[in-house]
Amino acid sequence: MAKATKSRGWETYGIARSSASSRLAAVSDPSIFRCDILDSHALEDVFMEIKPKLVIHMAAQAFNSSSWQMEETTHRTNYLGTLNVLRLCRRMVPEAKVLLAGSSAAYGDVRREDNPLKEDCMLKPITPYGVTKAATEALGYQYYLNYSMKIYLPRLFIHVGTGHPPATAIQNFARQLALIAKGKIAPRVRVGVLTTARDFIDVRDGVDAMMTLIDKGTPGDRVNICSGKAYKISQILDMLLQISGQNPEIVSDPSLLRPSDEPLLLGDNTKIRQLGWTPKYSMKQTLEAVYEDWRERV
Repeated sequence: MAKATKSRGWETYGIARSSASSRLAAVSDPSIFRCDILDSHALEDVFMEIKPKLVIHMAAQAFNSSSWQMEETTHRTNYLGTLNVLRLCRRMVPEAKVLLAGSSAAYGDVRREDNPLKEDCMLKPITPYGVTKAATEALGYQYYLNYSMKIYLPRLFIHVGTGHPPATAIQNFARQLALIAKGKIAPRVRVGVLTTARDFIDVRDGVDAMMTLIDKGTPGDRVNICSGKAYKISQILDMLLQISGQNPEIVSDPSLLRPSDEPLLLGDNTKIRQLGWTPKYSMKQTLEAVYEDWRERV
């Protein structure tokens, strides 16, 4: 997203906690402020210095799987952190556009026949992470309605791209296959449930969609950011095996299983397409980029 805003010539700043890996850079980036969104006073200092016209809020404990082990952190960071951001936006930059990154995890307990999911589908989240994203979206809508703020509410389905941690199935598979290719681990890929299906979108397409929403969208309107196609996790694994040219043993790992998991989450992207957005990257292109990225990283 930062690359997208900079490419338009917009002066762009970011915040990162002092524990973030970016602090280790040989040359520090003056456009990155050290701040935790749970510290409202530190966040206020950032707002006072920048006075942003556009606030893109993506700071979160952003992984469904991790939310089971980090339930309190997930709720605090995602809900209270968002509340801090919105309060400061209202008080200090009330005319700014504010984009809150929502999630398809908010849909939760949907029937297979409910798919593809439209934005007016009832939200029934079944994970700690999904609950926080449903709550923060509701919070954003409340601020839009009560205070006439320009709040944009994209619902992000699973975004896939380079540089991500191995906290999702795709990244975990690609990392293991890259390690196998380099001879650093035995030819064995550990997996969780392979029967669930998800709507994956290339992060480059997702950023383009969110920029389209900022340009042409309507504040307060919920908008799916998705490809409109669903792949079983087993299909994703097969594609990565083909891309990597490997034939490892596939081993079920109980530690990768969750207390509950939605069988299918497929989004309807009619709204964002009506704003003029179209995806550019195929699933194969996305997976090729991710695998090559992990080959370089390991």
